[in-house]
Amino acid sequence: MDTKTDIIIVGAGPVGLFTVFEAGLLGLECVLIDNLDKVGGQCSELYPGKPIYDIPGVPFQTAQEHVDALLEQIKPFNYQTYLNERVDSLEEINDDEVSSWKVTTSEGKVFVAKSLFIAAGAGSFEPRRPPNIEDPDKFLDKGIEYAVKDKDKYKNKNVIIFGGGDSALDWTVELADITKSLKLIHRRDAFRGVPNTEAQMRELVETGKVDLKTPFVIEKLIFDKQITGVTIKNFETKNLESLKCDEILFLFGLNKKLGPIVDWNLDLANKKISVDAEKFQTSRKGIFAVGDISDYPGKLDLILCGFHETTLAVQEAYRRSNPGKKVPFAYTTSNTKLQRKLKISE
Repeated sequence: MDTKTDIIIVGAGPVGLFTVFEAGLLGLECVLIDNLDKVGGQCSELYPGKPIYDIPGVPFQTAQEHVDALLEQIKPFNYQTYLNERVDSLEEINDDEVSSWKVTTSEGKVFVAKSLFIAAGAGSFEPRRPPNIEDPDKFLDKGIEYAVKDKDKYKNKNVIIFGGGDSALDWTVELADITKSLKLIHRRDAFRGVPNTEAQMRELVETGKVDLKTPFVIEKLIFDKQITGVTIKNFETKNLESLKCDEILFLFGLNKKLGPIVDWNLDLANKKISVDAEKFQTSRKGIFAVGDISDYPGKLDLILCGFHETTLAVQEAYRRSNPGKKVPFAYTTSNTKLQRKLKISE
């Protein structure tokens, strides 16, 4: 039996969760679908302990704390969540004044809604593996990880981080004070992360809390049931150097795939979905793309930008669910009825 709702949201990361909030403010119901086994998207799956500093009004919050706060925020509203499911097929239904979208999941569930929101981050993703290392996954939880899920695991450990992007820099800074020793290894003395974080990393190098080794690449793993070290090769001289360690973090970023979305006849650009910057609607009416997966002039891949995008997109979703009606607007600070619903009034 088909399940009907106002909005189908593909992706239960922060932007997908905030879509539920914005829809709830307008009385719209949502269904969340995600192929992961938990809500939170990359924040929960890849870096739950990573600090987030750019959420307005929240000076510091880990990625998981941010997800937990969003879940608390949407408790008053009606929504259903379906995890471990992927949207496999999409069909347009033209039997009403405004067409609907019908999706079928990998588990055979069928949902119908006037609006479909794609909030799937960068699509499906998996961490990039180290080059020239055969089957590094066999050492997962035995000294190798592709993400920090619990930073306490690295307390008083000898840790080596490989990578040159935001995650490598962020975790170098975050773990420097709790590890026994920490080495950051990159193939060149230039980084792709936020300049401020790179500056913090270099300060730690100057004080001796971090050992920066460039230009080096991984040559082989050293192990005896458990990882005990690694051999690295100087990218220029080709000289080899062996290092002892307890834990290795390979933070090379993610391989991103759009999956079945590529077959939905949407205009794409740079492996993202093209949208207008007014409604964040795709080339097909009633399908919206918000968060990292959307592309438009001036686009920035920031969570707070995704919040803005979905706030405006939900306005159009209301019009689709309520043809001819004006979108109601009220500040949450002055709407006492809404305050009671959100349980924030005295």
